Amino acid sequence: MEFAYDLKIPKERIAVLIGSDGEVKKELEELTKSNINIDSKEGDVRITGEDSLNLYAIREVVKAIGRGFNPDIARLLLKPDYVLEVIQLQDFVKNKKNHFERIKGRVIGSGGKAREQIEQLTESFICVYGKTVSIIGETESVVTAKKAVESLLNGSPHSNVYRFLEKNRKNVKKQRMLDI
Repeated sequence: MEFAYDLKIPKERIAVLIGSDGEVKKELEELTKSNINIDSKEGDVRITGEDSLNLYAIREVVKAIGRGFNPDIARLLLKPDYVLEVIQLQDFVKNKKNHFERIKGRVIGSGGKAREQIEQLTESFICVYGKTVSIIGETESVVTAKKAVESLLNGSPHSNVYRFLEKNRKNVKKQRMLDI
């Protein structure tokens, strides 16, 4: 039985999905025993295969590449405990004028500092691309990173968000020690 997913990714991300000499596409197809057909003019991607679990995983990888992640980070989604979360910025925009840039800037921070800080404190990866903020990481990390990003998008001061993340990180470390 064959399964299929149809996706649309930004045209400027198609080259990243294919990779030089098609090596990214080839490797992803081999890793997931699937077929990736790309219409580079429209940005349409069709993924087919017989293993529904692998197909779901490859769909998430393609979606992540489309949301601005580099293929090496997107490939983490092939691991069973990694997830992709996409936050739509329009859910946080009141008036469209200049607001997108402002709230994207809050997540990125001066010189990328806010994004880096959230990534470090949650052991996740964040990509701000187009009208989305995407997060890749282990499930727990992504939930925490999403809370932090949404707090920033809702206007919380950066210092409060960092304090929340540091407190959360200490709790996670304590829990890991107890689990040993």
